[in-house]
Amino acid sequence: MNKTRRKRIAEICKQFEELKERISELEELKAEVEELQSEEQEAFDNLPEGIQQADRGQAMEQAAEALGEAADQIDELISSATDDIDEVLTALGSASGE
Repeated sequence: MNKTRRKRIAEICKQFEELKERISELEELKAEVEELQSEEQEAFDNLPEGIQQADRGQAMEQAAEALGEAADQIDELISSATDDIDEVLTALGSASGE
């Protein structure tokens, strides 16, 4: 591989490294979603049992569960994206002879 193509690969790798760093911003979003989930669950838990069983209580419980599922999905997204970027960087490194 010539120097020009290796340089282009190095630039692409740099952009992927920057993308990988921005993925950490998703951790902050996940933490916010988890905080909302915790607040909603706590609000539900503090309701009298009769209200917990009513439509309002059930809606709160479902919202807390949905927020928990969203946090799990964000976590999977972070893990998957990080792993995929690592694989791309490895392949690009191999292509450039590193």
